[in-house]
Amino acid sequence: MNDSLPLSASCGEPRQAAENEAPAPPRADRPLFLVGMMGAGKTTIGRHLARALNKEFVDLDHELEARCGVRVSLIFDIEGEAGFRKRETAALDECSQRSGIVLATGGGAVLAEENRRYLRERGVVVYLRASAAELYRRVARDRSRPLLQTADPERRIRELLAQREPLYESVAHLTFETGSMPVGQAVQALISMLQQHETLS
Repeated sequence: MNDSLPLSASCGEPRQAAENEAPAPPRADRPLFLVGMMGAGKTTIGRHLARALNKEFVDLDHELEARCGVRVSLIFDIEGEAGFRKRETAALDECSQRSGIVLATGGGAVLAEENRRYLRERGVVVYLRASAAELYRRVARDRSRPLLQTADPERRIRELLAQREPLYESVAHLTFETGSMPVGQAVQALISMLQQHETLS
């Protein structure tokens, strides 16, 4: 296999934001960005939330895989985390400018200051929070998570959460505790929270 991945305008180097970037779209069309740890429910809740709000759902990791033609785990294997993060920023820059979407970001998307700026300025950011124990319970059998391929994945989750939670909190307009409630119930509670946020902001 060729040890390089295809580059395209959508899956290559991050571009600098234009100096006179278009203003945020009207509130009804503003994108919703879901941030949080792996296993927090970004994809599951995001898909149901988009359906309930009649919006398009986009998963940033799946978008990257479609553009690059390989799984996220292989991007990590070939280019390392730094290479993956560079591609992630380019895809986030493009996706975060789409109106009327629900975007599930990757767990580490908040690590780059540039990404946090895109998220904070271009849409409504919701941090889906869950405890380390709950996160581990949800992803314990998932072998597709590159950052959990360690001897002690539970400890790794605790470390990642400690590192990332301040960043999730700094970028979020709203924080939603996913807990153990059923998806349908979680989505309805989140919609109520979003409606209240729109009314008060």
